[in-house]
Amino acid sequence: MSELVTGEAVALELRPARLPSRVLAVLIDLIVVMVVYIAVTIALIASSASLDDAAQVALSIAAFLLVLVGGPIAVETLSHGRSLGKLAVGLRVVRDDGGPIRFRHALVRGAIGVVEILATFGVVACVASLVSARGRRLGDVFAGTLVVRERIPVAPSGFVPPPPPWLAGRFSELDLSAVSDDLWLAIRQYLTRMHQLDQQVGRAMAERLASDLAARTGAPAPQGVPPGAYLAAVVQERQAREARRAFGNAAAQFGPAPMAGPGHTPIGVPGGYPYPGAQPAAPYSPQPPVSYGYEADPVAERPDVPADRASSEAVSEEGRPASGFVPPA
Repeated sequence: MSELVTGEAVALELRPARLPSRVLAVLIDLIVVMVVYIAVTIALIASSASLDDAAQVALSIAAFLLVLVGGPIAVETLSHGRSLGKLAVGLRVVRDDGGPIRFRHALVRGAIGVVEILATFGVVACVASLVSARGRRLGDVFAGTLVVRERIPVAPSGFVPPPPPWLAGRFSELDLSAVSDDLWLAIRQYLTRMHQLDQQVGRAMAERLASDLAARTGAPAPQGVPPGAYLAAVVQERQAREARRAFGNAAAQFGPAPMAGPGHTPIGVPGGYPYPGAQPAAPYSPQPPVSYGYEADPVAERPDVPADRASSEAVSEEGRPASGFVPPA
């Protein structure tokens, strides 16, 4: 990954193209250009048979310059850095600041490409790309351009378990502006893989991430809340804020979107709230209860719930609240 800084002091992360993909793109472009050049040459020979030798040589030089040099320059200028070969491989030529190239960039690349690609059969271009840290050939160096990859494989995102219900809305006043994207990514990766980790390793990782998150927010994690549940609740709060920011009050009117299990695509926005008019999610097999490092009744552990209420909210063996009412026989 290569970090470029634009004129507005914005850092861009671009992935430079590797030499094999660039060679394949150049080969595709050369095949297309040579086919066109041969067709134009045959047409000129047939149409200029009555001319003298000097005129025929002049026409052949003009055809060479127009097809083999002017053609690639015109294509890169009009397509903003995408030739046929680069489009097929998924590459693009951009400026050093990440912007689209112009005619002067394509002209310098095409003019120097005649020497380092056509005249030397690509040897100079390959050596320059191997020496350069970002894989640039001499035409890129003099033109101030860079060939980057446009199609980057994206790994499928894992299932992020929801927090316990008794933590919903508890962190609505938390300041999340100082939390970096790297920390959010680390927390999400932990939540998606916590069932695959060893129990002690997962607990230590959750405690470290919870400590880092509490240091960034300026508020310590609540006592009695497992670190994994704390991380899941804060992530859900962040997603809810993103949904409200993107869709306004309409996101809150529809309530939380149903969580999607593995193999199912969640509806709505990434924050877990459906957009207006969204259809209900397709039914799926429910996930097993998420364990965040504790086995006791979460209601009984909550410091803000009295003991008599905790006993009244106990769950019976049949999965229904134990209200004490016995139906008549």
